Amino acid sequence: MPTTRHRSPVPAPKTEALPMRLVLPLLLTCTFVISSSAHAADEMVRLTRQGTHINVSIGGRPFTTYYFDPAIAKPYFMPLRSAEGTIITRGFPIGNRVPAAHLHDRDLEPHQRPMYFGHGDIDGIDFWGEAVFPKWSDDSVFGRTVFVRVEEMQGGPESGTLRALFHLVAPGGRVVADETQSFRFWGDPRIRIIDCAFAITANHGAPVVFGDTKEGTFALRLTKALNVPPGHLVNSNGAVGEKGVWGKRAELVDYYGKVDGEELGVAIFDSPKSFRHPTYWHARGYGLFAANPFGIREFTRDPKRDGSWTLKMGKSVVFRYRVFVHHGDYQQAHVAEAYQRYAQQQEAAGSYEAALLSGQRRKRCRLSQRNRK
Repeated sequence: MPTTRHRSPVPAPKTEALPMRLVLPLLLTCTFVISSSAHAADEMVRLTRQGTHINVSIGGRPFTTYYFDPAIAKPYFMPLRSAEGTIITRGFPIGNRVPAAHLHDRDLEPHQRPMYFGHGDIDGIDFWGEAVFPKWSDDSVFGRTVFVRVEEMQGGPESGTLRALFHLVAPGGRVVADETQSFRFWGDPRIRIIDCAFAITANHGAPVVFGDTKEGTFALRLTKALNVPPGHLVNSNGAVGEKGVWGKRAELVDYYGKVDGEELGVAIFDSPKSFRHPTYWHARGYGLFAANPFGIREFTRDPKRDGSWTLKMGKSVVFRYRVFVHHGDYQQAHVAEAYQRYAQQQEAAGSYEAALLSGQRRKRCRLSQRNRK
């Protein structure tokens, strides 16, 4: 059922009522191009499609694969690798199957794929859990993020970009909303980066309600070697471990430790231009960490607070993040400084985007005035 509203709701953030033909080019042009000019990568990026997945390589070495098989409830990346080639994410589920050796793993949560986007309550429908794994979810109504088309796929000498359109589909086949996933991949001999933008548009006849639940929203599930302990979990406020990080607001969260002999880590950066920045974090010691701007009542354990939010018909909301895979620990990789550079790039991109939007509005206004004459 849809989340029940409570008193003292969180004020709704301002969102731009943009038609999709404007939202999508801005996601890539403003955010990704400015990011590239601010910190040019130096390794060739190649994207190769094979049926329902796309392989991404950087500097001639495999980095990750993007899966969008219609038999799977949602798109996801698997695996993610460091610049040295070390796999940092969990190796299953494989399709809709959990290997027999892992069926009794503690904290199995098989719907937690290596890297994915999905919220546990959209119009009362669970897009975080999956119907093929009902045992690990509290819900019984599961949605599907259904592939429509790849809208852009391009490699290059410094970066590669990918954009795909999906429908959020209810169990009866009703399309709840459109979701566009946009990514930019780049790296150098020590780091790998994915800039991510997820745009949801209420363009199917009704507003869209995001419910207050901890089950969401942009997540990574890491290899067991990074579990805490022996791995380490830290946020931008200096809090450590699950107790210090879970349910707290922060600009970033970083997991780091030793995997197959390599000291490495991976952080998620929450963009200062993203929805409800700084976001709350659903971060567990067993290798899950997720940026979740909606689960406020559950995170604060305050029944008077309500993180649910309604996206009005015809409008879009955009969630922006950076995945930063680094060599060395949090200090050695200068993760905090890397976030500051990212934040500055995002602010610059926001200014550029605002200028473009202003120009588009002026153009539409002139056309409207001309049509009235």
